[in-house]
Amino acid sequence: MRKILVTNALPYANGPIHMGHLLGYIQADIWVRAMRAMGHEVTYVCADDAHGTAIMLRAEANGITPEQQIANVQREHERDFAGFGISFDHYDSTHSDTNKARASDIYLKNREAGNIAVRPVTQLFDPEKQMFLSDRFIKGTCPKCDAEDQYGDSCEVCGTTYNATELKNPRSTLSGATPVEKSSDHYFFKLPNFAEYLQQWTRDSGRLPVSIANKLDEWFEAGLTDWDISRDAPYFGFEIPDAPNKYFYVWVDAPIGYMSSFENYIKTKRPDLNFADYWKKDSDKEIYHFIGKDIVYFHALFWPAMLEGAGYRTPTGLFVNGFLTVNGQKMSKSRGTFIKAETYLEHLNPEYLRYYFASKLSDKVEDSDLNLDDFIQKVNSDLVGKVVNIASRCAKFINKDFNSTLSATCAEPELLQSFIAAGDSIAQAYEAREFSAAVREIMALADKANQYIDEKKPWALAKQEGQEQQVHEVCSVGINLFRQLAIYLAPVLPKLAEDVQAFLQLDSFNFASRETVLVNHVIAQFQPLMQRVDKAKVDAMVDASKDSLAAPAEPAKAEKKKEKAKEKKAEPKVGEAEIIGIEDFMKVDLRVAEVVEAATVEGSEKLLQLTLNVGEAEPRNVFSGIREFYQPEDLKGKLVVMVANLAPRKMRFGISNGMVLAAGNGDGVWVISPDSGAKPGDKVS
Repeated sequence: MRKILVTNALPYANGPIHMGHLLGYIQADIWVRAMRAMGHEVTYVCADDAHGTAIMLRAEANGITPEQQIANVQREHERDFAGFGISFDHYDSTHSDTNKARASDIYLKNREAGNIAVRPVTQLFDPEKQMFLSDRFIKGTCPKCDAEDQYGDSCEVCGTTYNATELKNPRSTLSGATPVEKSSDHYFFKLPNFAEYLQQWTRDSGRLPVSIANKLDEWFEAGLTDWDISRDAPYFGFEIPDAPNKYFYVWVDAPIGYMSSFENYIKTKRPDLNFADYWKKDSDKEIYHFIGKDIVYFHALFWPAMLEGAGYRTPTGLFVNGFLTVNGQKMSKSRGTFIKAETYLEHLNPEYLRYYFASKLSDKVEDSDLNLDDFIQKVNSDLVGKVVNIASRCAKFINKDFNSTLSATCAEPELLQSFIAAGDSIAQAYEAREFSAAVREIMALADKANQYIDEKKPWALAKQEGQEQQVHEVCSVGINLFRQLAIYLAPVLPKLAEDVQAFLQLDSFNFASRETVLVNHVIAQFQPLMQRVDKAKVDAMVDASKDSLAAPAEPAKAEKKKEKAKEKKAEPKVGEAEIIGIEDFMKVDLRVAEVVEAATVEGSEKLLQLTLNVGEAEPRNVFSGIREFYQPEDLKGKLVVMVANLAPRKMRFGISNGMVLAAGNGDGVWVISPDSGAKPGDKVS
């Protein structure tokens, strides 16, 4: 029996759980349930990520304390997770005494090991709010192209990245005040100390998906830099030891919340477990983090480095999921596809979604699409039409004609044995997180079971005199086959499995229990196990998710002025742009490129990181300031036009090797795409 600790990415305590979040939590829960069904001891913990400026400001806007804010949100999160059958053993908060102590411990051990540096940093300071401003709370004029209304880290118009102190005419988005430059001592984690260690760690077999390890190479090529782990007061978080009014940046104590949640679970519910047994360097226990691909570099660089520097073991593996689209597009409030967990639960059975996600998920770092028409068809066809229908067709005869008792012998031992034997490959698929493969195999068995029943036609036999025994045997085989399917689907459909276990009156429903054939066994009276998906309810859910706030009839004067300025900047008059000759223009090498991968850039609210196939031996890495207008899933697989002979530019996020062309008019930005028929590497002229 393996002993495993599983965690999920911590949801941020300033908003509700939605469909995009649930993809990763359902994936983890299915895996946890499957591993438990195979006989392994799995502890599954999570917590709310409860610190940061955003939490502090949200609480202030709501007129409550940050503590009240995070408590309110945590109750909602726990309610929604429970509604979807997410089986956490313990759900905690990063705002706990245990997490504070563990964060201080890890920091002090790294400080003693020489992994912490202190040096002054000049930042923009809001004189009205009396606080330093992060990039997201500063806007101004781009220092390079003079585009207005740009954030403090990068320009969405020309793509330049910069320090907030370089902005022209900066203003605080919190108060509107003009910020002033102010110096403050900041605390840094010396990430370069771990460059060699991390290069090896990210390439350890099975530790990370290969695609993720390859992407992380860009960080090593650009050179790791010190990581700023401090924030100045006012800030909602933990004060750094021996540093009054200095607080740990939220991404310091957030992953440490994995440890403290487990620690609090031991203290409150499982004193028989030992914290050190799991987190000491030579531990034989397994630890896995299920996370989204947008937070990989925190978990694959900073987190293992902090643990290594403090003398703790690192995770056995990171399991990474992609993003979710709905009907092929990013979730949208206007279309009603930005669906909150709470809204879904008001209209539909959560097991529908668990099954649909399972049918899509694999061990690959791929985005998933929730196509609502396909969702209805798949659930109705597979779960109701194939699986539950078997029990419905057979149980009525067993209940009515045979005193609810299955036959004394199994009439089809070879058929039933083939179902039992299939459990080995299904279990392997679950363990490998190849849920879609497991589902396909289970549904193939369901087809086989239905084919058997259709061939035997117990409803026709029941009308023939002297065929009672055959009806009994056929329906008993059908119930046994159904039981096998329900066991295999139990990690995906825990409520259905619970109902089936009660219907079949079984003490155990784990994978090993499938080996026993039910003969001369009494079952309960059959009750409907699952209803078909009602399209009207899906439509009602979408309608309930639409943004009902009407746009104001006329923008405020300040907004008008801002829009006018943006239009002026985006559409220069003839003669305003610099004139170049045809000779200079001909030097520009424009090529068709395919977006192989797209991801958000942590630390920047404007940049997307694109991996482009330009028909060369190696793909190009390009940073593009279009995040406000595109989500990564919008671009993956798309053909774009890029400047292929632009000199590589070293940015603080990595090296950008080219530029993707886009057009804008002040209202939006659109990536330029070639006509159909173009292929990567084609020259644009």
